[in-house]
Amino acid sequence: MTGYYDALETRSADERAADLSKKLPALVATAIAAAPGLAAHLAGVSAAGVTSPEALARLPVLRKSGIGAAQAAMPPYGGFTTRDLHQMEHVFQSPGPIYEPGRTTEDWWRMGRFLHACGIGKGDVVQNCFSYHLTPAGMIFENGARAVGATVLPAGTGQTEMQVRAAHDVGSTAYAGTPDYLKVILDKANEIGLPLRITKAAVGGGALFPSLRQDYADRGILCLQNYATADLGNIAYESAAQEGLIVDEGVIVEIVRPGTGTPVAAGEVGEVVVTTLNPDYPLIRFATGDLSAAIAGISPCGRTNMRIAGWMGRADQTTKIKGMFVRPEQVAELVARHPEVRRARVIATRAGDTDAMTVRIEAETGDVIAYQESVAAVLKLKGDVEVVAPGTLPNDGKVIDDQRNYDG
Repeated sequence: MTGYYDALETRSADERAADLSKKLPALVATAIAAAPGLAAHLAGVSAAGVTSPEALARLPVLRKSGIGAAQAAMPPYGGFTTRDLHQMEHVFQSPGPIYEPGRTTEDWWRMGRFLHACGIGKGDVVQNCFSYHLTPAGMIFENGARAVGATVLPAGTGQTEMQVRAAHDVGSTAYAGTPDYLKVILDKANEIGLPLRITKAAVGGGALFPSLRQDYADRGILCLQNYATADLGNIAYESAAQEGLIVDEGVIVEIVRPGTGTPVAAGEVGEVVVTTLNPDYPLIRFATGDLSAAIAGISPCGRTNMRIAGWMGRADQTTKIKGMFVRPEQVAELVARHPEVRRARVIATRAGDTDAMTVRIEAETGDVIAYQESVAAVLKLKGDVEVVAPGTLPNDGKVIDDQRNYDG
């Protein structure tokens, strides 16, 4: 398979912005009119004014905890879908529990774009080793495989020897599943002496380490990864260029400072916030809780959308210090109190058997006494305050760094 999935992948920035200026207000209007949970979340928002990423960034961030609370009051979807339970072909349950809808309409989760980038299409048999039990991963990849015309072997997880036999007998040419399980299948195939025809792998749901990717390459398998969630479907994906993850054309991705909804500068690590242009389930500024960073420029493969660096940790760094919870939102409030402060980081350590806290503040100059007062007022804790030069704190997205060692 060659070329691009569609013309959307190579649009200019102006073309993408013009398209967004039409789709965004329509999406927000649909959400307000047909999804009561979202309407309550977006109370006071005028859909007509949401025509750009800048306007979008002024809307409140939606967190999974908010959806969970709404679902408890209004099961199963909490008023965040524009269709009711009986208008959706599937309902899934993720840990929490959180319930997500699913549909069988073509490429509903937008996974076809990723599979196409992996070279998967007509003539391929995809051994789908994602779970089909309650969680949507199996159906997400099956839906994408159908979109590119591939045949699916719904293998699910486990029973490795049976998986090998099935892959051999039906001639599976592609694998979909977690990065490490393919190696288990390949090693078992070698052990029992059954040759396999797998040359393509579309993986997600875990870390694809360089050594593992190289192991697959040495076996003649191109292995590419994507970033998706049960709520949002495909968010970003690798192409054969393997230089960052390209944002899917059906979502808008922002990188924001943890604990806030404020976008960070390009290249700075922050929390991934996603708006999905899905009229059935129009999540708007949904905080994934994952950390990443935008990569400058466009992919060497020619796809022009924004790129991100992939998963870089978790944004929810809430930590208990001296019996008090310290949250990223509090660190953001601390920064907001002082215009000259660029960033701040709370560091938790141990002094003997006692918790200790240091707050490092990036600023050109500043009043340490004023900062100490703000720390006590906002965090409800006292600790050391260190003023450091701008650019001193690591670019890793952390605003709370728990360095305590409980083993010794």
